[in-house]
Amino acid sequence: MYSEIKIAQIKEITMINDWVESYADDLYRWVLKRTNDVQLSEDLVQETFLAAHQSFDKFEGKSSPKTWLTAILKYKLMDHFRKQDKKKEKVTSDFFFDDKEHWKKDNNPNFWGETEEHLLDNADFQKVLAECLTNLSDRSRIAITAKFLDEKKAEDICHDLEITTSNYWQLIHRAKLSLRNCLQLKWFKN
Repeated sequence: MYSEIKIAQIKEITMINDWVESYADDLYRWVLKRTNDVQLSEDLVQETFLAAHQSFDKFEGKSSPKTWLTAILKYKLMDHFRKQDKKKEKVTSDFFFDDKEHWKKDNNPNFWGETEEHLLDNADFQKVLAECLTNLSDRSRIAITAKFLDEKKAEDICHDLEITTSNYWQLIHRAKLSLRNCLQLKWFKN
């Protein structure tokens, strides 16, 4: 009996180690794309494997290990956002628009004169964009990257972030305004 338990434990540890070798890099890239924070991403991946080890007996093999691990990681990421205190001050529409919903003079968008394709190929622009993304709240950054980079549907993003549709559209709207303002200040006003 004792040796059977020992063998089962060794098999479990071996399998978890194999999963770390096989999936850690993919999980890390997935979460880094959403957090833009190296240390946080490393911690969340580590917590994912720890949780997988602790609940290994619940893995029934109905999905692939990578799918199961990704689901755990998604929950870890959402838990992080729930626990995190509100971050940077949120940008409101009042900052950009007057009472009649016209652009305020100082915040009126300028013509950028660049094509999207050209900008996204520019490494310097990508650095500025990444910097501007880090200025967003975590939820706003997740929502906007999921929508525009991952091309996820609004319904799926709402489910992942556990928010309502109206909250989602508000996040997207504010994130776009904030990104536009940041890019205008750091890239286009040279």
